[in-house]
Amino acid sequence: MKKYLFISLIVLAVVVACKSAMDSKSTVLKINLEAKSNSTVAGTATFSEKNGVVTFEAIMTGLTPGIHAIHIHEKSDCSSADGTSAGGHWNPLFKKHGKWGEAEYHKGDIGNFTADENGKGTISLKTDEWCIGCEDETKNILNKSIIVHANPDDFVTQPTGNAGGRVACSGIIR
Repeated sequence: MKKYLFISLIVLAVVVACKSAMDSKSTVLKINLEAKSNSTVAGTATFSEKNGVVTFEAIMTGLTPGIHAIHIHEKSDCSSADGTSAGGHWNPLFKKHGKWGEAEYHKGDIGNFTADENGKGTISLKTDEWCIGCEDETKNILNKSIIVHANPDDFVTQPTGNAGGRVACSGIIR
């Protein structure tokens, strides 16, 4: 009897350890931004997911100084010279365009960031509204794209935020 109890405790410990390791699983996806619309924008966007929370960070150079918008768009296609092949903002819940976290907004409405006098800019966001490769298509960011815009998002104009041309693009793909 003691032998079976001991074996049962070992099996239970292995199951708990495996579940704990699965729960703390981390996924990281780093993509390079490609200049569009005759810009000189370059940089990277990194998405990492751990325990159901996605952390997004983009680091860019070659921007005009000032405020720029950045959004997730619906297609991972950056083949056109102006980035329009990426389609519109990713909006799986069919909401109005707006400011992230306030009233209505697209899941792709990340927001604005500022490029300094040298054209360098960064932005970061943490959310449980996205996932990397999960089965929930209202959260899954894979096979979408990141678009950096020439102008700021006004958070009002439908459906784009009047953010201007697309100066960088990258498919969110593995």
